[in-house]
Amino acid sequence: MYQFSYADIQTTSVADAKDREKQLLTRSIDMLSAAAAVGRDSMEAIEALHFTNRVWTAFVEDLGSSENALPKELRANLISIGLWLLRETEEIRQGRADNFEGLIEVSQIIRDGIQ
Repeated sequence: MYQFSYADIQTTSVADAKDREKQLLTRSIDMLSAAAAVGRDSMEAIEALHFTNRVWTAFVEDLGSSENALPKELRANLISIGLWLLRETEEIRQGRADNFEGLIEVSQIIRDGIQ
């Protein structure tokens, strides 16, 4: 029988959460890249924007939680970035923008910064 310390379990849980965040961002980036290739009026764009919106809505909610362990300033900066991403996805959805590349680039920077 294995016995784990609370610190081991907590460390594993944090690592698992970070891995899931990276996977979600990678999926979003892949979907946005496919959407950019076929245009904002495509089914791929609709699905990519919806998925990206869901991911960042969850991230912003988590970042706003008092239980989030990240430093307050970092959380505030990430919330600002998340709100920009949410606004930008809506601009594309409404046909007022076509900035898939901006969404992709910012998402890649955030994903690559998760350690």
